[in-house]
Amino acid sequence: MPNQEKPIDILLAEDSETDAELTIDALQQGKIHNNIYHVWDGEEVLRFLRKEGEYKDAVRPDLILLDLNMPRMDGRTVLKEIRSDDLIKAIPVVVLTTSSQERDIHESYGLAANNYIVKPVDIVQFFEVIQSVQEFWVNVVKLPKK
Repeated sequence: MPNQEKPIDILLAEDSETDAELTIDALQQGKIHNNIYHVWDGEEVLRFLRKEGEYKDAVRPDLILLDLNMPRMDGRTVLKEIRSDDLIKAIPVVVLTTSSQERDIHESYGLAANNYIVKPVDIVQFFEVIQSVQEFWVNVVKLPKK
């Protein structure tokens, strides 16, 4: 595994407290040092990314883990907003959702999601999937500089 120069900043957009806790635990137990920022809904994602209000000092994340089914603004709308904003459109977005509907998969890739992952129900598989996503985006993919 290559040496990691600095921590990776990950924005987790997840409205389920249980799924958020599991995802954060899996990321923290992985081999990669990271900073995790958690938001609860789509509007909060955009405020974080655009450094608005309480997020005026937010970091630009290296990676976004985005749930599709969130309150106030769903993940599809968030993805559309991200990809239409020149300042944030290059940030990789991994859709992490319970939906295995072909329509959701097709629409997410049509909106330029970088990956689409259905959350496994089994906790061991869930941890393995989250850690492999993290490993892939840090050690395999070359991320754009901030």
